[in-house]
Amino acid sequence: MSLKGTITTSDYIDFDRATAQANKLIREAKNELMGLYILVSINTGLRTSDVLGLTWKQLRNEKLNLVEKKTKKNREIILNDNITSAVEKMGGERDGFVFLSQKGSVFSRQQINRNLKKVFSRENKKLNISTHSLRKSFGRRVYTNNGESEKALIYLSELFNHTSLSITRVYLGLRQEELDNIYLNL
Repeated sequence: MSLKGTITTSDYIDFDRATAQANKLIREAKNELMGLYILVSINTGLRTSDVLGLTWKQLRNEKLNLVEKKTKKNREIILNDNITSAVEKMGGERDGFVFLSQKGSVFSRQQINRNLKKVFSRENKKLNISTHSLRKSFGRRVYTNNGESEKALIYLSELFNHTSLSITRVYLGLRQEELDNIYLNL
């Protein structure tokens, strides 16, 4: 089933809260991969299918080069300190896929969704948390860090491979906020 062209109903998570929670998980051996998953997702804006396909070798480089599974487009992403520090903390010269279960298989989207709901249980009471929440959190952070400007929306539209700025606005939940503010400012 293809979800192409659909807007997800997941909500974003506060970037700083997600980062703090991820760093806490990385310090716990049994949860370190979930912590790293959150950091990689929220700092790259990649879809779950692309994050789950990453290898340790890719995360040890300065730049991440990959072909997105959904769009088949090439992406080059500079790995920031949040990611490189986490990989260093986890140590060792690991090989193969990063996000492997104890049984040796790559985590499924469903497993990640269940774990995210546990990790963000406080938020999950009010918000719809899923793997897409982290991608949206990335988008919100980029938008905020760039002065909530049209320029930021243009960048995000390109990064997300959206066909228009209006899709990016709806995706980030900005359109609904703008409409809500009309009523609040009467």
